Amino acid sequence: MTIRGIWSRLKRLALTDIRVIAQGGVDSRLLEQLEELLLTSDFGTAVTATLVDNVKQRGERGELKTQADFQRALGEAVVAALMSGRHDPSLICAPSGPSIYLVLGVNGAGKTTFIGKLATRLQREGKKVLVAAGDTFRAGAVDQLRVWAERSGAEFVSAGAGADAAAVAWAAIDAAVAKRVDVAIIDTAGRLHTSDSLMEELRKIARVIDKRMPGAPHESLLVLDATVGQNAIVQARVFAASVPISGIVLNKIDGTATGGVVVAVHEAIDAPVKFVGTGESADDLEPFDATAFAQGLFSE
Repeated sequence: MTIRGIWSRLKRLALTDIRVIAQGGVDSRLLEQLEELLLTSDFGTAVTATLVDNVKQRGERGELKTQADFQRALGEAVVAALMSGRHDPSLICAPSGPSIYLVLGVNGAGKTTFIGKLATRLQREGKKVLVAAGDTFRAGAVDQLRVWAERSGAEFVSAGAGADAAAVAWAAIDAAVAKRVDVAIIDTAGRLHTSDSLMEELRKIARVIDKRMPGAPHESLLVLDATVGQNAIVQARVFAASVPISGIVLNKIDGTATGGVVVAVHEAIDAPVKFVGTGESADDLEPFDATAFAQGLFSE
């Protein structure tokens, strides 16, 4: 996982003030600067407070004597935060029949691209995949998803423009059962998380899926754009209030130095980060690894 981390901004802080901690005291100025840097890196107030407190306690115990100690302390604290609550990055599979994955997110977050990448990944693993174009409102959305399905070799289900998205989801499950696919991935229209009517429609889709196949969707994956920072946290909370979110997908994680949003979103809705998107090609999708992520954030 290639992450452009925030260590370059922390490095001067660590090099100039770590000696204060090493001498057995905790310098309040260092902690204030650390807090500011973490907040501007989109860790959010709750996570930032936890990380700063961790550094303070380690300093008081005399555990931070070098720059490497400082890096390690921050990395371990980030891993601990990501491993709290629900944190398993593996995809949930149905006990029998097709696994149904519902994909959610606002316009521009990269849902269509993620679905294409996931379908490609699953097909390469030997699974038979079906993709359903549930975004029936956005011009070109169906065609974009059809192209990804063709590239990956997945089955494809769609309906006419303006069709009922819940009906598309029902038809997709019918087709998945009939064709004996392993995984059906159902797209949804990009929602403005501030629109109650659109969120109600999303709840309807989830209810219809559960009615057609009790216990489904087995995954409700929320796709977020990491570059929008704190707004991603707001989006996550609104979506999670409407549909239980089982996993988070963060796109554009390679191009931002504000990677703290990964930790903040996990903390905000207690859902595991399952994938990160690092580019536009079919191969630019990686299962999330908390340790590798933390190392990337605080590496040279």
